[in-house]
Amino acid sequence: MTTQHTRRDFFSRTSDGLLGAALTHLFCQDFFGGQSALAKEKEHPPANTVHTLGPKPTHHPASATSVIQLFMNGGPSQMDLFDPKPVLNKYDGKPFPGSVEELGNTSTAEVGVVMGGQYKMAQHGESGHWFADILPHTAKMADDLCMIHSMWTDHPNHDNALYKIHSGRLFMGYPTLGAWTTYGLGTENQNLPAYVVLNDPLGMPKNGTRNWTAGFLPPLYQGTRLRPTGSPILNLKQQYDQSTAVTESATRLLNRLDEIHRTQRPHTPELDARIASYGLAARMQMSASEALDLNRETAQTLSMYGVGEKTTDSYARRCLLARRLVERGVRFVQIFLEEQPWDSHVDLASNHRGACERTDKPVAALLRDLKQRGLLDSTLVIWGGEFGRTPTSQKAGDVFTGRDHNMQAFTSWMAGGGVKPGMRYGTTDEFGHSVVEGPVSVHDFHATILHLLGLHHQELFYMRSGLEERLTGFEPPRVVEEIIA
Repeated sequence: MTTQHTRRDFFSRTSDGLLGAALTHLFCQDFFGGQSALAKEKEHPPANTVHTLGPKPTHHPASATSVIQLFMNGGPSQMDLFDPKPVLNKYDGKPFPGSVEELGNTSTAEVGVVMGGQYKMAQHGESGHWFADILPHTAKMADDLCMIHSMWTDHPNHDNALYKIHSGRLFMGYPTLGAWTTYGLGTENQNLPAYVVLNDPLGMPKNGTRNWTAGFLPPLYQGTRLRPTGSPILNLKQQYDQSTAVTESATRLLNRLDEIHRTQRPHTPELDARIASYGLAARMQMSASEALDLNRETAQTLSMYGVGEKTTDSYARRCLLARRLVERGVRFVQIFLEEQPWDSHVDLASNHRGACERTDKPVAALLRDLKQRGLLDSTLVIWGGEFGRTPTSQKAGDVFTGRDHNMQAFTSWMAGGGVKPGMRYGTTDEFGHSVVEGPVSVHDFHATILHLLGLHHQELFYMRSGLEERLTGFEPPRVVEEIIA
């Protein structure tokens, strides 16, 4: 028996189909990083739905095109290195004239007396920036530095503070600043990784690979760690020689096969990352060996960095390699030390002196080298740790010779990349313990870095579970316009 359909039935079913098509369209736009309706209304959407490392447009004109982050694991002491306090020295050896609970230490039983500055301090350059005498080389670059004395963070423990300074969140699993940068901008050089990590031969930093993770972003954007000793990348040389025509033909065939495989498996970011990694590996055989070869540098340059000197050799090589990488279009380079060498709970005077002896000369050489080559204007160099230190000494065993963690104030500096050279921003109290003027939160810090790179922190987001996830969280941060040239 044939069923007869009325005109009412026809339009009813047509309506169902149209609604289903509309719903499917919305899901496609919102799935795996698609743009939200809010993003479409904006002039500059955050990123394409197809995830690549190709160059992407900025939201506004950029001052910096690349970043070198010199991360000082462990928490350098602001009042001993950059922010001297006469009152602190006046009270040296005396009880803290306030509530020790305000210091935020883990245990008030461990709080000792006030500890004055551990090194001689002097002003340098026309800027008058203060430096400890254990930073003689960096002090010579004073007029190129923008000092931020009013940084603060949310947690006094290393793990959480490290997550915060790298990813903007206090817990693991979130994309880091470098990952967000490459997600938003891609890279100019498709033959080298966009985001490179240079860690210490002495070991991994605290929190390990979580310091450069892509989190919930496609794994394409995570940091690429180069080997700290020997060849930075293994297997760069082809196993056998073949003509260029044969290599190009094989590459085209592999690309076609990859594309067929990819189209049959949509919405698989792990697959996209794997294909991109193999493609990058093939291209790196042609260019990476040259980029990573420090023997191409002059003897004068090697000496300026401290290559070959026992104390500075390791950090010098990584600073020089960072310059060679950004010179060739790498977007983001991070240099780490092992574990947390700035964590001076005991014998701060000796601890910080040792850390400075390893890093001071290479850091100053990096700034000087970038400047001489005309790269400092477009390269943002960042120096700093996850928090600072307290004005009081801390008990460790039977001695009070170090300082505890301080999340309420610490110093970081920037150079190049559109920041004001010779600038001093922010003020701490008379003990160097708390920010009293111009506070800069970690989210403010990140928003300012993104701004210098041509990215707006509000427009750079990734859709996850219906939320617009951002590096700077959900509370609007402030771009520190005062330090921007």
